[in-house]
Amino acid sequence: MIINMPRWQSYMATTTEPMFSPEQCQNIIDAGHAEKPEIAQVGINKPGGGIDKKKRTTTISWIPFDKLPQMYKKVDHQLSLVNLNHFGFENVRITEPAQFTEYPKGGFYDWHMDLDVNGQHEPPVRKISMTCLLSDPSEFTGGDLLFSEMGDNKPLPLKQGQAIFFASFLRHRVAPVKKGIRRSLVMWFGGQPFK
Repeated sequence: MIINMPRWQSYMATTTEPMFSPEQCQNIIDAGHAEKPEIAQVGINKPGGGIDKKKRTTTISWIPFDKLPQMYKKVDHQLSLVNLNHFGFENVRITEPAQFTEYPKGGFYDWHMDLDVNGQHEPPVRKISMTCLLSDPSEFTGGDLLFSEMGDNKPLPLKQGQAIFFASFLRHRVAPVKKGIRRSLVMWFGGQPFK
């Protein structure tokens, strides 16, 4: 018997309006800057993992759960709505601190998936990923978020404070930033492994 996916289900959903105002975006940027910056790595806990400037050039920091409780509350509420209306995944919740990401001129992240990024086979596994643009789009050029399912030349333009939620198994990349700095809030939501 072939089971068809429900017609309402999708693996990508963009908020219709920004989740955060420009002032709230600046508060998140300030919180990210207040934490220790790291050079982003790839394939942590996997052979060949670590810093690889041919695959990823960006700095990150982690925003503790107790630092911006209202931000976490708002994201959790939006996750519930998006999962109910688009994904329909079971046992999905915030499982990791938020990542503040800065892509300077030349910064990029090559094709990758967020699922199984750390060799995850035990719960919680990443099921849904979120990217929220914190920068005003006029502050940078390039840095397009691209999905292989949509074709390499179809960027998803986001407004400041707007977010896209997508299934963590979708291949995606951030194209090189040509000018300015692209700042974003990245989060993952997980649960029991897919069945």
